[in-house]
Amino acid sequence: MQKRKLSSHAVESTAIEISELGFGGWAIGGGWGDQSDVQSIASLHLAIEKGINFIDTAAGYGNGHSERLIGEVINQRSEEVFIATKTPPSPGPWPPSPYCRWQDRYSAAYLRDNLHTRLTNLKTDRVDLLQLHTWTRAWNDDPQPLLVLRQLRDEGKIGLIGVSTPEHDQSCVIQLMRDGLVDVVQVIFNLFDQEAAAQILPVAAETGTGVIVRVALDEGSLTGKYGADHQFPDDDFRSQFFAGDRMQRTANRVDAIREDMETLGIADDYSLADVAIKFVLSRPEVSSVVVGMRNPDQVEKNVRASSLQDLSSEALNVLQRHHWNRGIWYAGK
Repeated sequence: MQKRKLSSHAVESTAIEISELGFGGWAIGGGWGDQSDVQSIASLHLAIEKGINFIDTAAGYGNGHSERLIGEVINQRSEEVFIATKTPPSPGPWPPSPYCRWQDRYSAAYLRDNLHTRLTNLKTDRVDLLQLHTWTRAWNDDPQPLLVLRQLRDEGKIGLIGVSTPEHDQSCVIQLMRDGLVDVVQVIFNLFDQEAAAQILPVAAETGTGVIVRVALDEGSLTGKYGADHQFPDDDFRSQFFAGDRMQRTANRVDAIREDMETLGIADDYSLADVAIKFVLSRPEVSSVVVGMRNPDQVEKNVRASSLQDLSSEALNVLQRHHWNRGIWYAGK
């Protein structure tokens, strides 16, 4: 498993190297259909054995269930594993509206109390990376929540500070990066959504900000497992994400990527998921790609991508054409 530098923005982060493939902890917490804790725990153990030393989770992944499983496993292992989690804003619109006040969503008292719960779930007294799970550009000129996180870092309760971008306005973190307020940003970047290449990734390189990429497989569509008529169960959030004709439209786009793989002569050596992961990893600004791994078989398949040869410049140029300005697929749209 290849390693990459996480960030050079904070003094202590200069020596931190994490696996270029990270374990995404959402699915093991719930919300993706039936999930066995036995399978989740086995997947975590195998991922660590395969060299994955970065795990990303959040309060909202099963109301702390994902964190508790991760805490259980980490306390059984001798390996050093870097853990990132996320604090959501207090109840209100998601993502925060332009009219939300940070005082109502990320007050100092709330952030401290929420961090206590994160630490309890993870069975630790310090979390390596704490990310605010969403943000609004409305707070950029008065980013007090991030200053509270600085205080918590100074108190030794967190290591690095991050923000997970709101899907509809990912570039809102550019000002935060340039102002030195975040050590890490977590962004969506995949074959269908390449907007981060415009400014976020170059500014991350300019400022030494770490970049964690999520949704590299487009909620599973870029694995190629789902046909145009596939329907997800009601307890799987993707039943809303791919509502209406979205699965049909997505499947057509996936077929176009497969055609390019055949034309490029790489279809025999790379799976569709391999190509999706290697495309993201082709950017040197990316510190790690977090991918959901619900069972040991998925761990094996995802880890394989790290060992494959990098995609050629020709392949990358061809794959860039699959950027898709489809807007944001919130439930109900």
